Amino acid sequence: MDIQISKQFTLTGLLRFSLPTIVMLILSSVYTTVDGIFISRFVGSDALSALNIVVPLEYFMYGVAIMFGSGSSAIIGRKLGEGKTREAKENFTLITIVALITGAVFTVLVRTCITQIAEILGASERLMPLCLEYGKILFSFIVLHIIQVMYNTLFVTAGKPNLALAVTVICGLMNICLDYLFIAVFHMGIAGAAWGTVISRTFGGIFPIIYFLINRKGLCYVRPKRDRKVIIYTMTNGSSEMVGNLATAITTFLFNISMMKLVGEDGVAAISIILYAQYVFTAIFFGFSTSAAPIISYNYGKGDTVYLKKLFRYCLYIIGGSTAFMLMIAGLAAKPLIRVFSEPGSLVYQLTFHGYMIFIWNFVFTGYNIFASALFSAFSNGLVSAIISFMRTLVFIVAMILILPVFWGIDGLWLAIPLAEILTMFIAVPCLIKYGKKKYYYL
Repeated sequence: MDIQISKQFTLTGLLRFSLPTIVMLILSSVYTTVDGIFISRFVGSDALSALNIVVPLEYFMYGVAIMFGSGSSAIIGRKLGEGKTREAKENFTLITIVALITGAVFTVLVRTCITQIAEILGASERLMPLCLEYGKILFSFIVLHIIQVMYNTLFVTAGKPNLALAVTVICGLMNICLDYLFIAVFHMGIAGAAWGTVISRTFGGIFPIIYFLINRKGLCYVRPKRDRKVIIYTMTNGSSEMVGNLATAITTFLFNISMMKLVGEDGVAAISIILYAQYVFTAIFFGFSTSAAPIISYNYGKGDTVYLKKLFRYCLYIIGGSTAFMLMIAGLAAKPLIRVFSEPGSLVYQLTFHGYMIFIWNFVFTGYNIFASALFSAFSNGLVSAIISFMRTLVFIVAMILILPVFWGIDGLWLAIPLAEILTMFIAVPCLIKYGKKKYYYL
């Protein structure tokens, strides 16, 4: 069995290996952003606000998928490194079945309670019809989304990062074309955006299952063994990624509520645009960390501490270079990016540009914090990974959202994430030093 993650990567080799996943997540973020662009331009800012009202539920489902993907990837990668190929295949099959059942259950529950969920998420009377029109379509196909996102990670573990990229590109192009057709040509409004997303996810969810049914070389489906420990371990080890996305759902909800109080629906539209930019830029960090994690897991299972030290240094170099690159691009792209969503001179444009120039400074710290959490997941230390992720994406941000606006109004909201990232560094760095010297020996 030729396992690509078993290679001894150089710095440039590691970057080349991670590039397909980085590009995949960037494109995935861009394709999601396209929904917002078409909705904002062809339907209106209220529709964009409605989209952001229901999006916390989307983040929760994404978190469930990432939990299964990242949690099982560490287990499967370690067993491949230990030479336990049959067990790795059995675990791979079992987690796929569990994810399918979970997605089906969520589909029924959410579709049944969508009106109550929209009310809880803060939909105003003005936005409620748009929220329901979009949500009833999108959340009827949750199972496909969970499978698609989960396999973005598992394709990498299987040594097929280019295949994951190809699937993402195809899904994204389908989404863009269908958005244009349904929204700009057929004038289906926000429902058109939902159907474009659902149809593209249908391909993204079905293709991986067909591929691993047909492919018998390398990682593939076999008759699974009922192993409750593997399921629990997958969920606990992937809990940091789950917590991160659940926290994103909660913080987006709080941003929406706070903006609605301070500025109204235009404020919700402004925070929507900035969060779209955030997802596109941080996709670089998530993409690299997702690619590096199975390599770290493999070499940890193999017991190669000498290479682990070198690999850790390479990761820090790449994160540092990415940080500098992102800050430069984020600053230069500010006005063109915001102009895509709203007309210059409009209240939404003014609110967005002012907030964006404060918000982008979080990128100085974000990459290191994301990598630290992914690193401990790769070592199957779900507890430390979850603590870093939980504090970064929930505790600190929620505290900042609740406290800072009291003193600085809307500027306090824009400062919430940058200050949360700074505070997270005070947890992540000591953990990296402690475990790097005593337990995992990557320092």
